[in-house]
Amino acid sequence: MNTTHTDELLNQIEDKFQAINQKTETHLEGLLWSKPITYWDYIQTDVLLNLQTQRSTLPDEMVFIMYHQVNELLFKMILWEIQQIAHTEKPETEFFTERLMRISRYFDMLTTSFDIMKEGMEVEQYMKFRNTLTPASGFQSAQYRLIEFASTDLINLIDYRFRATIDRNTPYEHAFEHLYWQAAGKDYHTGKKSFLIEEFERKYKDLFLRNMKEYNTINLWQKFKQLPVADQNNPELVKAMRHYDHTVNITWTLGHLNSAKKYIESGRGTGEATGGSDWKRYMHPKYQRRIFFPELWSAEELANWAKKNSLIAQTPTI
Repeated sequence: MNTTHTDELLNQIEDKFQAINQKTETHLEGLLWSKPITYWDYIQTDVLLNLQTQRSTLPDEMVFIMYHQVNELLFKMILWEIQQIAHTEKPETEFFTERLMRISRYFDMLTTSFDIMKEGMEVEQYMKFRNTLTPASGFQSAQYRLIEFASTDLINLIDYRFRATIDRNTPYEHAFEHLYWQAAGKDYHTGKKSFLIEEFERKYKDLFLRNMKEYNTINLWQKFKQLPVADQNNPELVKAMRHYDHTVNITWTLGHLNSAKKYIESGRGTGEATGGSDWKRYMHPKYQRRIFFPELWSAEELANWAKKNSLIAQTPTI
């Protein structure tokens, strides 16, 4: 037994608990009665595997539920990494780049996973159990909205038709009403919000407004602009930023759209989304023109955003 090393550890433990005004001997005695950790306790496996509750008797609904739960876990991982960048004052370029690459890998995983949805459910089963989900919709993923707020300046999330009338001095409440996804939840004729979006806002609006304000000056783009100018022009870092932008706002979005098309346009239903949104115009990036980092794209690339055979469609992966 290495007595010197043990003494060093005990001194460090003593310092740790003194710093928080705790008695070291109380915590050491607690170790006598604590149970050894197990994988299932640490991961909370039993809890996790009991979070799937079907609303129908159709087996493929379980695929649908678990797939979306996996998505939400990945969204949480993405937010975890973004928060580290955002709340680090003047992050080092290496730290920024490494965390950005983690985020991109998570979204790459999300993008390639759409085959699970597209090829992994029987159309007949989906078109039956989806009727039990109305008016719920993937539109109501709050974490995805938080990722958007934390990634870019708010103006880039405003409906393209209203951007000229909104700036940094615009009240957050007003900007919120003109976010790009608001149009998908409103009746085009009356302007009235659907039940889908009313419930979404009832649950999350206060959280969204807080995050809009919080990330106004610490989103990924603003943190990128804090890096040394030479690093902002580094080809590999710019490529990584473009990859993230392209993956989130084109590749992932089109993957989602194409998966939805297979089922919604199968001829076995009304052709409407469960939440009642204009799903094609809402989901297709060429209409919404969501671009997190427009300054990193050429005028030609911006003009042809997400159009078939455009230069941007050829953007290489990293």
